[in-house]
Amino acid sequence: MSCGCHFATQNAGSVWRPNDKLEPTPSRRDAEIYRPDILQNIEETLKELDSDLRELSLDIHAHPELKYVEHYAHDVLTEFMAKYGFEVTKHYHLETAWRAIFTNGEGGRTIGVNSEMDALPGIGHACGHNLIAISGVGVAIAIKNVLQKFNIAGKVELLGTPAEEGGSGKITLLEKGAYKDMSACLMCHPAPGPVGSVSLTSCLALHRIEVEYQGHTAHAALSPWEGKNALDAAVLGYNNISALRQQILPTHRVHGIIEGKDWVPGIIPDYAKMICYVRAPTRTEAQATLERVLPCFEAAGLATGCKVNITITGDTFDLRQNPVLGGEVANVTTAKYGAVDYEWGINSASTDFGNVTYALPSLHPGFAIPTVRDGGNHTIQFAEAAATSVAHYACLDVTKALAATGVRVLIDDEFLAKAKKAYDEDVEIQKFLAGN
Repeated sequence: MSCGCHFATQNAGSVWRPNDKLEPTPSRRDAEIYRPDILQNIEETLKELDSDLRELSLDIHAHPELKYVEHYAHDVLTEFMAKYGFEVTKHYHLETAWRAIFTNGEGGRTIGVNSEMDALPGIGHACGHNLIAISGVGVAIAIKNVLQKFNIAGKVELLGTPAEEGGSGKITLLEKGAYKDMSACLMCHPAPGPVGSVSLTSCLALHRIEVEYQGHTAHAALSPWEGKNALDAAVLGYNNISALRQQILPTHRVHGIIEGKDWVPGIIPDYAKMICYVRAPTRTEAQATLERVLPCFEAAGLATGCKVNITITGDTFDLRQNPVLGGEVANVTTAKYGAVDYEWGINSASTDFGNVTYALPSLHPGFAIPTVRDGGNHTIQFAEAAATSVAHYACLDVTKALAATGVRVLIDDEFLAKAKKAYDEDVEIQKFLAGN
């Protein structure tokens, strides 16, 4: 679900490349901004933080860590937040999760923010989580300074969320109550896209599946008829999905890999495992496609005589982008920094923040950084792009818009009421809350 607001897109259809001469340009300079004095303070704060945030980003980028072992990032980020006057809780519910809180006055609301930290096997920060980390930090510190300068009662709560890449860290934190006090929650994510754009697209809901085939070994030449080939079962399951793929919607995705152990050509394999992802634009659609995929695995076991064990190892939901929060980010972005996009972002990927958007009013915009051709997310080239100065300043621009939106959640009763109403009227969210 995109946010549903309507703003002009700059250079629609073109992707920001490293050698482009175009620079981010506001597409609606005459737009009215809520509390421009607050936005000015946010801009001043982030200007002061610029070099510190850049150093922090590059430090995390230079020390990539996989899901649930982000110990270095945990330590440098918590140290950074403590230095800037936040109450920090290390190892918050999870070993590498953390929380940083700042409270001003009494009785105010809480705005939540997320910082991701984990990298990818073999290709480092190829999803730009170093940028997501510093954006969350920047949003939180900017809101803290606004609360102090304008004597606003309220709280900003920044969560360091591990294991977005395949570990669903936010879902665990959600289940443990880490989001329960928040009125709304904000974060962002880098991706390819038009020059200077912020994307308000959704993403795909996801089911993670592990399928284990148990067969029987035999000598592959002397007596193969004595065996039951688990590798054949996995290959058949894979090919069954390939046959099914023609009959599923083009917006749906099914993909996976085959793993084994102790395989040699002379022995019929008695064990094979498929790891498979099923994705679709909504949680409901993903469930329907999952029900078509599962028989592909079962049929392969039947054909080869192998036992089949299917485990759903995790589910992440699509992003229910709150249209009121998205409209505010879009208004600030188009008035001050760039344009808004409704096609790019992480629209065909998945994130555990989707589950957060089903739990409370939330927003997860993408933001464009310059990328080379065939160098999008989860490539070595994207890891290189995430360390550039241009990507850094694109990150700071969306950070300003998110901070301004977060402050408005804290001080504008009517604005928050509209955001809650939009959440309450979201059909997919209500189906989920009703247990459907």
